[in-house]
Amino acid sequence: MPLSPLNPALARTFAPPVMEAARWVKGIDFPADKPLINVAQAAPVDPPPEALRRVVAEAALNNPDAHLYGPDLGLPELRAEVAATTAAHYGGTVSADQVAITAGCNEAFCAVMATLAGPGDEVIVPTPWYFNHKMWLDMTGVSTVALPTGPDMIPDPEHAAALMSERTRALVLISPNNPSGAEYPAEIVRALADLCRAHGVALILDETYRDFDSRTGRPHDLFTDPDWTDTLIHLYSFSKAYRLTGHRVGAIVASRERLSEVEKFIDTVTICPNQLGQIAALWGMRNLSQWVAGERAELLSRRAAMIEGFGALDGWKMLGCGGYFAYVEHPATEGSADFARRLVREANVLCLPGTMFMPADDPRGSRQLRIAYANVDVPRIAELMTRLAAVRP
Repeated sequence: MPLSPLNPALARTFAPPVMEAARWVKGIDFPADKPLINVAQAAPVDPPPEALRRVVAEAALNNPDAHLYGPDLGLPELRAEVAATTAAHYGGTVSADQVAITAGCNEAFCAVMATLAGPGDEVIVPTPWYFNHKMWLDMTGVSTVALPTGPDMIPDPEHAAALMSERTRALVLISPNNPSGAEYPAEIVRALADLCRAHGVALILDETYRDFDSRTGRPHDLFTDPDWTDTLIHLYSFSKAYRLTGHRVGAIVASRERLSEVEKFIDTVTICPNQLGQIAALWGMRNLSQWVAGERAELLSRRAAMIEGFGALDGWKMLGCGGYFAYVEHPATEGSADFARRLVREANVLCLPGTMFMPADDPRGSRQLRIAYANVDVPRIAELMTRLAAVRP
């Protein structure tokens, strides 16, 4: 007897974009004098600092508990540290039992969405969107309602209000944004939070890239509301700040009631977050603030180089730039999916087309590209500009 057919929702979900793009360069031998510039994936390419690696090695060798199952919602010490840091960064009050540690921020999103929405429900997501968010919603039968952003890549609260329906369960924001790099103004975040509160809808705010925000001071004041747990669900990742991508450590800050439901998801999917990764994240939070500040300064210099470089390129337009990303409009006659492949052949540059971040019926995606500038230093950014300038439209 043949196997049952594939799950239709999963079968309809598009393939992982980063993996698809990786296939474009498979088997290509790039010359030493013009190596591939890979600006496709948003991930640090260097390992964590040596001091942090030594902490992980020490724990692996001498802490027997690091190899066992831990608490579903994470190590108590790390949960307390995240709570204190969140309260200090944003203002307001956050307790350790309002924090859950997850196997990366993607699991944080999936776990939260599992508590909020199911087949037939709707979730509003600004476009361009983060493709893994869209993939999870597709897999679980949740309808993604696209909220097109303006020329500045910022969502309009009035437009969001027009999309609210009786089936809306959440509005998802990422700031600094992936893929656009846009840093959402505090007043926009507040207006969207107030909108969600008025409709009894959750606001999911993913601030994975907050450590590299170009602004100073707190990016919003949502945690200062005494009843913030009624509306706000906050997500964070340790992958970028401490280069812990392979250790998979993220965090949720939400109500105790919400986290009780999240615990069911984690216990079923991963049982617990990575123990060594949590030990690394805790040590990093307590000891690497100056190092992270240096990382931020370096990324801000790369951001400045991107803005200056694209300002000098003929026919190109910078739409957004911040965190890890620049989101740009290209001058080519073909669509972005074909143009991105041509950049591999003609410029030895790998980036992602805007079609990977947009609904199929949104023509803007065919004019756009995402460039993960965090992966290349300032001299390589200058080389990137030279190569892009040499490609015919």
